Amino acid sequence: MHETIDKLALQGTTTVGVVCTDGVILSSDTRVTMGYFVAHKKGKKIYQIDDHLAMTISGSVADAQRVVEILKVNAKLYKLNNGRPIPVKSASRLVANLLFSARLAPLIAQVLVGGVDSTGPHVFSLDPFGSLTEEKYVATGSGSPIAYGVLEDKYKEGAQIKDLLPVVVRAVDSAMKRDIASGDSFDVAVITEEGYRSLEPAQKKDLLGGS
Repeated sequence: MHETIDKLALQGTTTVGVVCTDGVILSSDTRVTMGYFVAHKKGKKIYQIDDHLAMTISGSVADAQRVVEILKVNAKLYKLNNGRPIPVKSASRLVANLLFSARLAPLIAQVLVGGVDSTGPHVFSLDPFGSLTEEKYVATGSGSPIAYGVLEDKYKEGAQIKDLLPVVVRAVDSAMKRDIASGDSFDVAVITEEGYRSLEPAQKKDLLGGS
């Protein structure tokens, strides 16, 4: 059963998350596939949860979107009840508990939760059964082996966002060129102490040219 879930979770998509000294970068391609059929060319795979927090998805779109909505609601409730944003680790643990509680009828979703809180920038990786690991750099989806080739070679711990943006873009672009289930275009989100922002098409084009 675990092998079947792993295969389903890895069908399609390339998502990447990296930790920088001044924030977090999340990126993904935008191709949505159903087997060998391209169902959508501009699918959204990076979701803003709060000003300091975001999440990437791969696997079953419906299952992943359910996880996104549950996290969004709970992040708002935490903020209302405590008067401060939910810590990144707490948000990740909530998602882990949700996935683990559904293990008998698993949510086919492999996600990255990334953000910046009072303890600094963090990226957490979660599998469909709720396993939770904190990473400095990570990739998920069918294009992840290709993306890891770039990340393993170019990622440097202690680097800033401006230094690692070209690396992340190159990792996703390489996967899009070589993985049939990843492609069409890509999105990039940056989270710092100032908040969440998505890169504009012109900024992505410049990074791709410089990568």
